[in-house]
Amino acid sequence: MSHVYADYTKARIGFFFGLTAWQLAAVTLGGLPVLWNASRGAWVPAGACLLAWALLTVLVITPVRGRSATGWLLAVAAHTAGSITGWARFTSNAARGAADDLDVADLPGVLAGVQVHDAPPTGPDQRRVALIQDHAARTWAVTAAAVHPGIGMAGPAERDRYGDGLPALLEAAARTELIDEIIVMVRTVPDDGAERDQWITRHRRAGAPRAARAVNDDLQTTLTSASVRTEVFVTVVVPESRLAKEARQSGGGFEGRARVLAALTSEVEAHLRGGLGMTSVSWLTSPELAAACRTGFAPGDRVGIIDALAAATTDPGVNTDVPWAMAGPSGASAVVRHYRHDAWNSISATLKLPVKGAVMGALAPVLIPGAGERRSFMVAYPIITGRDANRQSSNSQWKADMADGLRDKAKMRQRTASADEADKVRGLDRKLARGNALTRPYAVCTVTVPTTARVAEHGRRLDAAIRSAGFAPLRLDLSQDAAFAASSIPLGTSLTRKGAS
Repeated sequence: MSHVYADYTKARIGFFFGLTAWQLAAVTLGGLPVLWNASRGAWVPAGACLLAWALLTVLVITPVRGRSATGWLLAVAAHTAGSITGWARFTSNAARGAADDLDVADLPGVLAGVQVHDAPPTGPDQRRVALIQDHAARTWAVTAAAVHPGIGMAGPAERDRYGDGLPALLEAAARTELIDEIIVMVRTVPDDGAERDQWITRHRRAGAPRAARAVNDDLQTTLTSASVRTEVFVTVVVPESRLAKEARQSGGGFEGRARVLAALTSEVEAHLRGGLGMTSVSWLTSPELAAACRTGFAPGDRVGIIDALAAATTDPGVNTDVPWAMAGPSGASAVVRHYRHDAWNSISATLKLPVKGAVMGALAPVLIPGAGERRSFMVAYPIITGRDANRQSSNSQWKADMADGLRDKAKMRQRTASADEADKVRGLDRKLARGNALTRPYAVCTVTVPTTARVAEHGRRLDAAIRSAGFAPLRLDLSQDAAFAASSIPLGTSLTRKGAS
């Protein structure tokens, strides 16, 4: 049985020969000075305006690597201004000796507005789950560390169950009318052997034969070099505008928000353990989340954290927590084609979905790290509310009908690609009427290497892995810092959210 998904459409369809409304308005208004000067007989000004209008048209409608030329100019201007003013460079308060409160998060870029709260204790273990508040985006988020057995050895029936479990989760999230986005993040890195080092230290005897010690040392070297460690995080994001209304009915304030988020995470966890087959789902506490953020910025720091946890078993005085003031990098800077954080460099790219569809499990090559690499992959599922989904579906159908009508009047032949796109748009309304949820997922892949390595070469390897998986890579140039935060730091960062919903 084939597990191919190809039922996706463009987020926006141009109704006038592929032009969107704002592009058509810009081109039309830009041509008015030409007509006005020509009507007055001022041919020299009309010619100058015609050249300016042609340049404007090229800037507005010409796509360059996923963005219009206007978008690139604005991005370059913003990046240049940030570099000149120093906004693109970050130095932590701890590195400057100014960290007054170790419990206050000190993070760079799009993460600067994040504040982490401890929820009231719940459950038999009295765990205090970390609630992530993003003041800039006006959202709340909760992150869980999950374990999944994978689909490499799964049969067709089990793959079908996993495939049905994801839309069931998204439809349940849409029915809550609270969840705005569900983000799944996977980080893979060659095993550092920290746990096995601790095991050997605990079980090795002083008088053991030299041959046995040599065998165990060889096994340690071989297994560590051949092993890959995988971390899976699931983040649920809720806008403050929706949460505040529901929290009033649960007591209001922070406690009311915590109760609502606890109910949502319980509902999401049931779907993760059920249809999606997660064998373990643990909602992270503040110290666990801080450690996950620190190892996201500096993968090499994990060994020290594991050693501290092992030492704490015999010496209760050992501090195993990572303070939030030091959970981020000591220094970071965003350059055009990569992101530099501490002693590491990262390159991020997004995926362009293939026309022929995506096979379940096709992204496996992207998550296989090379020597000295850490690969991160994030797929986000923004949840479109039912009212917005129906409005967008209606607008898309109107644009498709308008485009077909204009082609008929102009006697232009419709290409197969545009015809297929129009058919998918018209079929979307039937699916929404049957209770399906609308989402526009996107994915970001990141490779992280030490600064001593040639990051450009590892970026090309990431692009090659994406192409071997059947997708087309698109480097997120001038946005590498935001892309890294979204794909490697499990704090609910989104690349599509502009504000509260």
